[in-house]
Amino acid sequence: MANTKWQIDAAHSHVTFTVKHMMISKVRGSFGKFNAEVEADPEDLSSASLKFTIDVNSIDTDSEDRDNHLRSADFFDTENHPEITFVSTDIQSDGDDEYKVTGDLTIKGETKSVTLEAEYEGRAKNPWGQEVVAFSVDGKINRKDFGLTWNQALETGGVLVGEDVKIHLDLEATEEQPQTEEAEEESLES
Repeated sequence: MANTKWQIDAAHSHVTFTVKHMMISKVRGSFGKFNAEVEADPEDLSSASLKFTIDVNSIDTDSEDRDNHLRSADFFDTENHPEITFVSTDIQSDGDDEYKVTGDLTIKGETKSVTLEAEYEGRAKNPWGQEVVAFSVDGKINRKDFGLTWNQALETGGVLVGEDVKIHLDLEATEEQPQTEEAEEESLES
């Protein structure tokens, strides 16, 4: 199958993260607004092209005060860096339906090459006859590599916020339908 364009279904996709808190527990969060440009053969991602963009202001950790602190210059500095981006540079098969996806991750103006583990979850037709595919993606980054260095020492030793951030994405995408000539003409007229 040749590469085709796919639209991420945000209603059935999730971008989440986990980081240690006080060195003993975990804080979980998510980003509610994101999009992607995907051109791929879902059954062989090795020739895929991916560009993923996250609206950092959509961060949600179930604490408004913490979310506002994360948006501040102490962390993401969303006033100057409102997006996180990932652009694939290499995708290698790592077994049946599993891939190593390497790309340029940009957070707070810092770009680093990272490798994520992706798994093709399958393909189906939705009730409207559209082709749908699903993937899960996991990875881990050190937040300090991206200029997210704020922390606070604890009286008992250690620090308030862990350095390692675990990332998890559940993605569902629908095959883009080619526009008919009529639809293109209507689009140009409006």
